[in-house]
Amino acid sequence: MKTTLSLTALCIAAFATGCAYRSPEMWRDDSTKVLQTKNEEIRICYDGILKSQPGVGGKVTVKFEVETENGKIQNVQVDPANTTAPPAVGDCVKHAIEGLTIQPPDRRVGEGTFVYEFAQPKA
Repeated sequence: MKTTLSLTALCIAAFATGCAYRSPEMWRDDSTKVLQTKNEEIRICYDGILKSQPGVGGKVTVKFEVETENGKIQNVQVDPANTTAPPAVGDCVKHAIEGLTIQPPDRRVGEGTFVYEFAQPKA
């Protein structure tokens, strides 16, 4: 499974308080780190789909927000225009990442796009 991340960072400078302003690079790094904690769960879900649909794969693009109060990833949506994998694969991703938190919370809402690529492992 291959992944890429694009975030619209609404923050310009780091702040020395409990709530930070992230730079675009900090958004990318912090979000990637948190999303990667679910890679194994997503892989297991995808492997389950492969059992009933051998060879299924493709790209899943998800868009989400990171809220300001707790850094919670919310409003996760599969972007159908940029997704080639079947809906069940998108559901694996969406359910795994919804509700994750990025700490410390940021003072501004973040908007992110993350792309997962799925292909059946070679025998």
